[in-house]
Amino acid sequence: MSRFLIALAAGGGNIPPTLSVARALLDREHDVRVITDPVLEPEVRAAGAEFVSWSTAPHRFDLDPSSDLARDWEARTPMGSLARSRDGYFCGPARAFADDVRAELERCPADAVAGEMLTFGTMIGARGAGVPCAILASTMIAHRGWGAPPFGPGVAPARNRAGRLRDRLIYAMSDRMWNKGLPAVNDARRAHGLAPLRHSLDQMTDCDRLLLLSTRALAYPGFDPPKHVQITGARLEDPQWAERVVLPPGDEPLVLVGLSSTFMDQSAAIGRIAQALGTLPVRGLITTGPAIDPQAIPAPANVQVVRSAPHSEILPHAAAMVTHAGHGSVVKALAAGVPMVMMPFGRDQVEIAARAAYAGTGVRIRPGAGPARIARAVREVLGDSAYLEAAAGAARTIATEQRGDAAADALEDLAGASRVGAALPGAGAAAAGRTS
Repeated sequence: MSRFLIALAAGGGNIPPTLSVARALLDREHDVRVITDPVLEPEVRAAGAEFVSWSTAPHRFDLDPSSDLARDWEARTPMGSLARSRDGYFCGPARAFADDVRAELERCPADAVAGEMLTFGTMIGARGAGVPCAILASTMIAHRGWGAPPFGPGVAPARNRAGRLRDRLIYAMSDRMWNKGLPAVNDARRAHGLAPLRHSLDQMTDCDRLLLLSTRALAYPGFDPPKHVQITGARLEDPQWAERVVLPPGDEPLVLVGLSSTFMDQSAAIGRIAQALGTLPVRGLITTGPAIDPQAIPAPANVQVVRSAPHSEILPHAAAMVTHAGHGSVVKALAAGVPMVMMPFGRDQVEIAARAAYAGTGVRIRPGAGPARIARAVREVLGDSAYLEAAAGAARTIATEQRGDAAADALEDLAGASRVGAALPGAGAAAAGRTS
């Protein structure tokens, strides 16, 4: 039996896959503690893990939009939205998150720490305590030199000199934006006895393992990360709060709709989607998520609106999905072989939508698209078999990845190597110089 400390911030789509990893380790009879926000205590205990609350780090007692650490939906530009996440989660509170992880490890030692990537401080606290650490990335990411375009803006792989110049310019802009958080990151590192970094994003790769809880179905063809970076397969479990529903009756194609599980000011978009589905010969099932009242969405007769539903159980019956392109929603749709209409709002959604569209598994449209445009996109994915065939190919890839649990295997190896003092690939990489 190994002892694991999993660090998690209550962001949204990062919660179900991280707790899925915790459950997998518990099923293998390991000891698992999860240090996280008080609002997630019921979900942590339902998973069977020990709950530990953040202390000095910012934490949430509810999921009301006013308590969000970033409030990124208020930003006027994509870069402004990312800056809010940088200051609210990744970099700004790094010292506090590092202090809490270090204190918990001193209170109760662990053989390994697995920190969800939203907070850089969790990695710093583990490193400072001398405990092996893995980063759990609940989306598909890429860095410079990994054989993929810059992560975030949703650009396709470069095919020529102009594309490579485009990538260099995007990286330069990203560097400047992220390095505004570097003083906070290095303050935390110095406080925990670690060498300062030259770039904020180096903290993302300063780990013994970087586990991408995603699928190769969303990886670009040339993706070639360092050896300590591993695509471990998507986590497909539904959130603990999802409630079962009865499918709308009828024989028309079922279209499942799910936008963000957190507040992104998406009520108007849900209303436009409902209006669009009302013009089509389909059955619509809209899940608003905890942040939006389903009663606030006017729905035509062929559209049912509920707060939640287990998407992984509904999707095998669906012909298409309309989604914000959050990673969790996309991988569940792909696992079921369901093509998508994607309306990315921000965060990693633009990138995930671009990758899914590149693979031919769906259509990407603007989040402000009107009902007529949404209806045309739904008709397109329902009427063109190429989307269904591409989604079926992605489903086969995901099914192969689901035959084992590579994330749990990697964490067991990390903890085992820790106990015997074996060398760990990736250890100290960022401290020695920039790797991204």
